[in-house]
Amino acid sequence: MSSRMGDWRLAATWRDHVLHLHDPDTRNGTSMASVASLSASLQQRVSAALAAAVPSATGADPLLRRSDRADFQANGVLGLAKRQKTNPQALAAEVVAALPASGGGGDDTIAAVEVSGPGFLNITVADAAITRNLAARAADDRLGVPVKEHPGVTVVDYAQPNVAKEMHVGHLRSSVIGDAIVKILEFGGEQVVRRHHIGDWGTQFGMLVQYLIEHPHELDHSAGEGDTGEASMSRLDRTYKASGALFRSDEAFKERARRRVVDLQAGDPETVALWQRFVDESKIYFDSVYQKLDIEIRDEDIVGESGYNDMLVETCDLLEKSGVAVWSNGALCVFFDDIKGKDGEPVPLIVRKTDGGFGYAATDLSAIRNRTGDLHADTLLYVVDVRQSLHFRMVFETARRAGWLTDEVTARHLPFGTLLGKDGKPFKTRAGESVKLEDLLDEAVQRATAVVREKGEKIGLTEEEITANGVQVGIGAVKYADLSTSLGRDYVFDLDRMVSLNGDTSVYVQYAYARTRSIFRKAAEGQQAAAHPELALEPAERALGLHLDAFGDTLAEVAGVYEPHRLASYLFQLASLFTTFYEQCPVLTADGGQAQVENRLFLCDLTARTLRQGLGLLGIRTPERL
Repeated sequence: MSSRMGDWRLAATWRDHVLHLHDPDTRNGTSMASVASLSASLQQRVSAALAAAVPSATGADPLLRRSDRADFQANGVLGLAKRQKTNPQALAAEVVAALPASGGGGDDTIAAVEVSGPGFLNITVADAAITRNLAARAADDRLGVPVKEHPGVTVVDYAQPNVAKEMHVGHLRSSVIGDAIVKILEFGGEQVVRRHHIGDWGTQFGMLVQYLIEHPHELDHSAGEGDTGEASMSRLDRTYKASGALFRSDEAFKERARRRVVDLQAGDPETVALWQRFVDESKIYFDSVYQKLDIEIRDEDIVGESGYNDMLVETCDLLEKSGVAVWSNGALCVFFDDIKGKDGEPVPLIVRKTDGGFGYAATDLSAIRNRTGDLHADTLLYVVDVRQSLHFRMVFETARRAGWLTDEVTARHLPFGTLLGKDGKPFKTRAGESVKLEDLLDEAVQRATAVVREKGEKIGLTEEEITANGVQVGIGAVKYADLSTSLGRDYVFDLDRMVSLNGDTSVYVQYAYARTRSIFRKAAEGQQAAAHPELALEPAERALGLHLDAFGDTLAEVAGVYEPHRLASYLFQLASLFTTFYEQCPVLTADGGQAQVENRLFLCDLTARTLRQGLGLLGIRTPERL
């Protein structure tokens, strides 16, 4: 089985940016007033009306959703009428009668309700209710998004590089997806433990260490202060290739290298010290790549294969004594009734190999023991390539049989698809090799900078701004292309499309944010943002306002299913609705007087804050001018 390890470390960046969003001076006094969305308020009202019409229907789901015919549509009457064996239109009329009408009893949330078809309820929300709800969100630094009342402990396993190996495009998705999931869960109040299960153990390290011992002059070229990542990896690459060539051609060296692996596992001081050199050298390189990717990985979160070495023997003993694992053909294995090969023979999970070495399963099972027993996690998430699906299925089932995963613990593999070239095949260089991640990021920044320069020179961007924005747009484009694709799907890596100002791209969303900031730069003295619930709203204002109000619901949905593409979709739609609003509703020259100018500036401001917060949770920055 191939290793699931990728590559690791990171550089500190901008966590504060995604935790608070408006004025940095207000961060110490962050308000925490959660705001119920209009959707949630209507859900409660329609549910109560259903219960009023049919007392036995208390708690019934009104099946509320957004609608093209009105603001919302409730479809729950039909199912209830069928269960009650009554006419759905008649029941719908009773439900409407039980709903608080506009202004009735001091409740002016609902402006109108219409029964359509066989009993659908088309509900229009009052303009004042939309503006009031948005004002409540604007008053809160978190935009009214609630913090989880009873947070659990979630371990997220992501960003998994290999020591002494270059990072390639295959390492991109785990890092980007995992980082977004962590940010979203933490913003929601969950206690998140990051884990970077790096590849830092195994036969290749015996080979590398033995080569250094026999070629001590190579030690003179060890990492030095101020080394670039490229220089560090170049050194590692030369050593790796030289040791690999010797390993393949010299049986005596191969045997010495294998014995050195045993020394490494036993903690021999000289061997461990040299192994640590490879780890430290790799960190310099990984830091440089993750700095470019604008992702933070902290040292304390790096617990690779080596971190569980002391647990492996005990893990195997516990599995054997409990009968979960058995010896078969000299290997300690776990068998499953429903997992067989093409020949119909059982395919086991190999925990300990015939040569006494430990498979990846032993490490992953030890990690589960640590994460549930020591870290007390109730959720384990693994952001790992879809090709490892069978491996995790077997590992999770083994852990459940052993009692390390209980009914109180959720373990989920979040598999992701493959990056494809324009030919529809896995993304490779022309020579058929994996594309280096660093090269890919450099090219993305280069392409984005050209796009920014073309537009930026027209608005007077300085060279410094063009360069900085090119980085933010380029890296944002790569991340957004990944995050806007559902996890399990493959997607075509097309930089020309990714950095386009048109279509579902990060640049389009970033540009919408920059446009909001431009409006405020152009505002005259005295033109300020302020909510005015007394004003009637234009259709484009209503559409924008209702979507802004759904931000918290969207984040709750994303956190529940661990699918960042839903947030990306929300932000693209928000940018699209803002563009329509911008085109149809003049802001600074509104003909409805100062109140209308202020209200539209208020919508611009809340849109900017929501875009900035949402993109921040995806790990994407927002240039002020584009």
